[in-house]
Amino acid sequence: MGSKARIFIVLEYVTGGELFEIIATNGRLKEDEARKYFQQLINAVDYCHSRGVYHRDLKLENLLLDAAGNLKVSDFGLSALTEQLKADGLLHTTCGTPNYVAPEVIEDGGYDGATADIWSCGVILFVLLAGYLPFEDENIIALYKKISEAQFTCPSWFSPGAKNLITRILDPNPTTRITIAQILEDPWFKKGYKPPVFDEKYQTSLDDVDAAFGDSEDRHVKEETEDQPTTMNAFELISLNQALNLENLFEAKKEYKRETRFTSQCPPKEIITKIEEAAKPLGFDIQKKKYKVFLLITDIDKYFSLLSTLTAIFSIHKS
Repeated sequence: MGSKARIFIVLEYVTGGELFEIIATNGRLKEDEARKYFQQLINAVDYCHSRGVYHRDLKLENLLLDAAGNLKVSDFGLSALTEQLKADGLLHTTCGTPNYVAPEVIEDGGYDGATADIWSCGVILFVLLAGYLPFEDENIIALYKKISEAQFTCPSWFSPGAKNLITRILDPNPTTRITIAQILEDPWFKKGYKPPVFDEKYQTSLDDVDAAFGDSEDRHVKEETEDQPTTMNAFELISLNQALNLENLFEAKKEYKRETRFTSQCPPKEIITKIEEAAKPLGFDIQKKKYKVFLLITDIDKYFSLLSTLTAIFSIHKS
């Protein structure tokens, strides 16, 4: 939500704190408890990946617990969307917390976001069961060497099942690393596992959120008049960026329209006049309404649209 002067971000209030604090205070967890949190983590990460969202900074400090002990993944500040993939279908930004980052991310040759997230999940599982990190060194170069070669040793108290799963996750070769689908079928993971159940009868989307707050807008004094374009604040400008669009977390993938945005210091009415002057000689049919200009070229019978463009003009609020 946002006004002209402020941006409001509404988040769930999570009272249980960081999972990291539990480990730091009490040490390693019992295997059943660690498995429960790991199952919830995999469910959450699987959900994100199904929406084309890759976290890229999974670590204990970013895992929160609510009052009922349910795990919540937080801090998507370094996350990436499928729209950010390069021509080779990979991500190329080196980011994340060194002790949790996958070997292929360090090598800077491109990486699959989902596979890299799985590696981080393996590091988290190791810490839950061991009470310490699998890869640790004061020298960053030495640390990266250990990660690249997967130089770690499981403690003696790890069960064979846990050791086997962690070894398959912390595979330095991303092409042979275990996938989430395979993790879900792992015997150690499946013990006591209850798949998440989503209510298919009603799925909340960002449109629902907008509608919920729409009624409250009617009670506010509107500063825009009909002879002025709609004013956009910083929050609304940020939401236009597909790389920062959170709809991917709530909705399935959609087609994206091709858009170009630019700024101008000219008055809105002058912009519209210039568009008309440029479009008329080209044979465009011009339609205008509330600072929106629709340009259309049809076939001879005016039945098929050959080319159409829509220009929407907004005023940017001065902070």
